[in-house]
Amino acid sequence: MEAKKKKVTAFLQTITSPGRLNLKFNILDAAPSSDGSSPEISVEFSGPDAPLLLARNGELLLSLEHIAAKILRFEHEEHDRISFDAENFKVLRRQELQMAADVAVERVRQTGQPYSFSPMSSRERRLLHLALASSGLPTSSSGEGPRRFVVLYPEGEKPAPQTPKDDRAQAIRQRFRRR
Repeated sequence: MEAKKKKVTAFLQTITSPGRLNLKFNILDAAPSSDGSSPEISVEFSGPDAPLLLARNGELLLSLEHIAAKILRFEHEEHDRISFDAENFKVLRRQELQMAADVAVERVRQTGQPYSFSPMSSRERRLLHLALASSGLPTSSSGEGPRRFVVLYPEGEKPAPQTPKDDRAQAIRQRFRRR
């Protein structure tokens, strides 16, 4: 664990050294929970340039987190083992996703129509699937690459089967056409 923290510290010092980003960071370590939901290493950023990390929906923050995971040689499935945050961005985003999930569940139950969320990262889609799981309504991810999104279906309706890549866009359009 100490070796991992030293690698992350060296990486962050390169980024925050004089003449670069004016940030301070604090590396916290937490024992991972039994369900794997809490990271082994958490990094909290503060300082005058913290808002730069959060611009464009936290794109730079997530990019730095991704690079740190690669430096630690975490496999793609293990990227949840490290977490970067600034100004409680992730906590607030998790609350936003929970509220969006609650609104979507209510909407699907009232209208009986599937609801598709806007495209989001794989981590956010995972959080959304977990938030929607308690509703008992089926969910699935659809789309390709950075345009993947979550779809919430009414009770009893099964997610559309995966179609070949060429037919996928047409199938989605057909599924959500107004009736």
